[in-house]
Amino acid sequence: MTHTLLSLVSILVGILGAIFLGFLKPKYTLGITSNVISGVFASIFVIKSLGGLGFTPNHIITHSQINYGLLILNLTISFTAGVLGLIVISTLKSKLPN
Repeated sequence: MTHTLLSLVSILVGILGAIFLGFLKPKYTLGITSNVISGVFASIFVIKSLGGLGFTPNHIITHSQINYGLLILNLTISFTAGVLGLIVISTLKSKLPN
């Protein structure tokens, strides 16, 4: 698993988090395309912002070895970021005037 593939999987998990929340709580859904976009941006933003804490792809894969604890942490944070991103964007959309 390369660093690029790991980053793409992390973004995909963020997308799945946003879509999952959209199906679970229809109040927050913005449509499938908007859910995907919010999942992508939220996942990338959080992983890039908090990546200095040690769960970036460079830390997960070292010397051709995978640190599964950091991988699970990265995927969990990406999923949570997708969910929170959709909540934030949906809340902002509801507060804006038409």
